Amino acid sequence: MTGINIISTGSYAPAVAVTNDDMSKVVDTSDEWIKTRTGISVRRMSGGEPTWHMGACASKQAIERANIDPADIGLIITSTITNDFSTPSVSCLIQREIGAVNAACFDLGAACSGFVYALDTARRYLATDDNLKYVLVCAAESLSHITNFEDRSSCVLFGDGAAAVIVERSDKLFAAWTGADGTGAKFLYARTAHNIHPFMPNVPTVIDDETDSGITHNMLVQNGKEVYKFATKALPGAAKNAAAAAGLDIDDIDIFVPHQANIRIIETAAKNLGVSMDKFYVNIDRHGNTSSASIPIAFDEAVTSGAVKRGQKICFVGFGAGLTLGAVIFEY
Repeated sequence: MTGINIISTGSYAPAVAVTNDDMSKVVDTSDEWIKTRTGISVRRMSGGEPTWHMGACASKQAIERANIDPADIGLIITSTITNDFSTPSVSCLIQREIGAVNAACFDLGAACSGFVYALDTARRYLATDDNLKYVLVCAAESLSHITNFEDRSSCVLFGDGAAAVIVERSDKLFAAWTGADGTGAKFLYARTAHNIHPFMPNVPTVIDDETDSGITHNMLVQNGKEVYKFATKALPGAAKNAAAAAGLDIDDIDIFVPHQANIRIIETAAKNLGVSMDKFYVNIDRHGNTSSASIPIAFDEAVTSGAVKRGQKICFVGFGAGLTLGAVIFEY
């Protein structure tokens, strides 16, 4: 099976750093309450820069580190749930900014699992198109745009940021497993803003018959208890399924880079896998939950800090709204 080689990484974090004490001025909370329940101390938030700009900055850094000609990039895939526009795609705007004139472009929406889905999609394109040299896989998210800052249980979680990788075809190890459970869609969602046209007989206000939050705008709605129950099973389950697809035992994996949603979820998933937390790269304390950007931001930090080294077996594993889940295992 054709694998991939991640040539380079890049990331972008907005300059605005919002501490837990800052959050306590907005909602009834405290530094201790947030830290003990989530592991978060600081989250970065856009100071006005759009999602596409953050994605372009991360992509430019990855291109510079790869030392490649942007014209050799044949495909750009961007994972996002917070595009600045209904259309064009974030990918098209990134293409414009980086000069990848020969690249096809599309966005992918799988929420916090999106980067896992996008990396596997890139691998499938590379496996079936011999003319495709490089793929740029980016994740860019502005969760502050859809966060309800009156909901103290959720607004303390989210941040903004972007990260990108340049990948090429390789015979290195690569395996993936992705899945979803749409019956859990009601536990984590945000409506799309839309026009109420004069010919609409009924205005939809709920995601299904069982849910009516009373919120009709496009802010995130989360049932934290149900998401936690799903996540603590999804992370170890997806990792095990990807390991089986790779013909590996969980113990063969050197480093896990999980979706940075909540430190308690990561710790419980590690326990359920029987893996030491020493094998999990965690940076949620410095970035918060940046949805699909969280895994590649963490990976970029791990690579640049030397925590991840060439030749190691890496597992990206995530879960998100949808509900979605997935994992990829590869040799870096």
